[in-house]
Amino acid sequence: MKTALVFGSTGLIGGHLISQLIKNDYYNKIKLFVRSEIVINEPKIEIIKIDFNDLENHTEDVKGDDCFFCIGTTKQNSPDKNDYQKIELEIPKKIAEIAKINSVNSFIFISSIYANPKSSGDYVKFKGLVEEELKKLNFSNLGILRPSFLMGDRKENRAGEKIGILIFRLLSPLLLGPLKKMRPINSEKVAKAMIKIANQNLEKIIFESDEIVELTSS
Repeated sequence: MKTALVFGSTGLIGGHLISQLIKNDYYNKIKLFVRSEIVINEPKIEIIKIDFNDLENHTEDVKGDDCFFCIGTTKQNSPDKNDYQKIELEIPKKIAEIAKINSVNSFIFISSIYANPKSSGDYVKFKGLVEEELKKLNFSNLGILRPSFLMGDRKENRAGEKIGILIFRLLSPLLLGPLKKMRPINSEKVAKAMIKIANQNLEKIIFESDEIVELTSS
């Protein structure tokens, strides 16, 4: 039996991830790292309130088998550039470093389509920089997922993203070959792929959006 470490459990992917981990027989404990108190009546789950400004103080908590990281933000929610960089770049790097020190076997990270450390755009640049750092840490099992537009019921309203999803859903039949990775993807499938990657010895490290769909279909 395994222990899952989950960062970002309240988001679109994170919500599905928790539901699937609870039902998964591989895991008998799920540690949820949260900023504010939440109540979940599930014997598998252990709630750990974490101070992301003092991650070193939580080193002993970040112990388990598979670490699932799906924390993310938007510039609308984090308008301060330093805060945005901290959430998208510094926090995932630091948590990965602690997980490696504690011999966590798998690190499964939600990145972004077109992640690139040399990009001029902060979002894909930071995701790309995190990807590079994760590769350097040499986890026994590393999974980097690059989903396209995520479909699902969000708690927050993102009008621009909804319009983008609608447009790309209409265009999906035309998105062939290398463009297939731009098709919108259901967040539930992304969560399913995260668990599958953590529990299989796959040769791949990076999974583009269309490859995530293929992985969950097999």
